[in-house]
Amino acid sequence: MRTFKLTLEYDGSGFNGWQLQSNAKRTVQGELEAVLLKFFKRRVPVIGSGRTDAGVHARGQVAHFRVDTLMSCDEIQRAFNYNLPQDVVVLRVEEESLKFHAQLSAKRKTYSYHVLNRSFASALERERCCFFPRKLNIPLMRKEAREFVGTKDFSSFANVDPSHKGDAVRTLYRLDIKKHGNRIVFWIEADGFLYKMVRNIVGTLLGVGSGRFPAGSALKILQAKDRRAAGVAVVPQGLFLEEVKY
Repeated sequence: MRTFKLTLEYDGSGFNGWQLQSNAKRTVQGELEAVLLKFFKRRVPVIGSGRTDAGVHARGQVAHFRVDTLMSCDEIQRAFNYNLPQDVVVLRVEEESLKFHAQLSAKRKTYSYHVLNRSFASALERERCCFFPRKLNIPLMRKEAREFVGTKDFSSFANVDPSHKGDAVRTLYRLDIKKHGNRIVFWIEADGFLYKMVRNIVGTLLGVGSGRFPAGSALKILQAKDRRAAGVAVVPQGLFLEEVKY
């Protein structure tokens, strides 16, 4: 038995998220397992570093599977990319030890979130950004964002999910806000993320930048440990899983 690590990119627009579902809706995991079924004539589970929701994209998702085969990593990559739909690409295949686990072995993850900040939307970018027409105070947003960096309880930024119960403490190593013309990009790196945590943090910072929340709100919302205190989640289309570190 051998363990193979996959690094993937995908356009989440046409998927109902990462995780295989019983309702026959299209998922990234389902597409990958369909290729393995074709080659190995049995279901081979593909385990991702984490679930991405419907509409969320990835430039560096990581997954693994275990199978008894003589195929090389290059042969497996070619087999995937020849048989996968065009909105999923396997960037790399590497052999790992049997101890490797795409989810449990992960140390850090980096997400980016893209906001189009102008008075009119984009026809071409509508599936890859959040359209936000209100004027934003970027310096204030950056100041408030510093409150999130470090080891904190992020209960205020976690949606309730029965499969994600437990400790809400996470360590954020980075929360940068970059402005490129009318596009604003949030870069967030942490040791792990709660359900919809990134989208809730970005929604809150947009609330600060647009005047919905006053200066000093970030710390107060963190201390509240109450999801109702924070801003609404932004749309999934602007979210990209950029990198998983091991």
